[in-house]
Amino acid sequence: MPESIFRSQDGLLIASEHARGPWDANALHGGAPAALIASAFERMPSQNDLRVARLGFELLRPIPFEPLTLSTRVVREGRRVQELAAELRAGELLICRASALRVREVPAGLPCSAPEESAPPAAAGLGEAAMRGPEDATPLPFALNDDEPSASFATSAMQMRWIDDPRQLGPARVWMRLARPLLDGKRATPLASMAATADFGNGASATLPFERFVFINADLSIHLHRQPRGEWTGLDARTLLTPGGTGLAECVLHDQQGPIGRSFQTLVVEAR
Repeated sequence: MPESIFRSQDGLLIASEHARGPWDANALHGGAPAALIASAFERMPSQNDLRVARLGFELLRPIPFEPLTLSTRVVREGRRVQELAAELRAGELLICRASALRVREVPAGLPCSAPEESAPPAAAGLGEAAMRGPEDATPLPFALNDDEPSASFATSAMQMRWIDDPRQLGPARVWMRLARPLLDGKRATPLASMAATADFGNGASATLPFERFVFINADLSIHLHRQPRGEWTGLDARTLLTPGGTGLAECVLHDQQGPIGRSFQTLVVEAR
């Protein structure tokens, strides 16, 4: 079995080289803890089979290659809405805050609904067509940095199939899935794999050359109109930069049955 991205030891989470990010050789990729936290949220009990509708991650500091602790709690409990929170720490230092909102599913039989057994409509309320599937995309390795080591989250933890040319700056469409177990030999769930993939939006749709600029995401927010299915997550990504304003990466998220939601990343953009 391939080495896991994380392993647990004495209550701590230990990252492997496959969690490494592109911006700092001593820091993790944001998608690795995003998947870990999403998986932890899934394991928390809920009343009435509530579904995850929103995930939010505030990346307060670079996530170091140090033993990490993850704590979760229920902020608000209810029959129709449940709010969850998580904190990721290195020692006493708070690295990442995260939240999840679970809500009761939309009742079947409404005019806007598709039957559960059928594929969701292509528009699905987002005004977006379904992406061409991963079977019709091109397997290509991708890293922002040509010098990125062979073991990193982009190069060895994720499998990628591109619809567009990853070497071209601008909007891009790509399918991704985790190629390794997430924690202690266990495969990631579709929700966790989707969270990992969503953090690639700013890199996939980069509009500035990596060797001259940084465009690091300070957060990641995900809104879902249905639960993801299967291993593959598709990104239809674009980056918006407003001089004198802020940078934003926006993705329409897909599984192989169609759109499932959107993700957003607030970007810190600077010349090197």
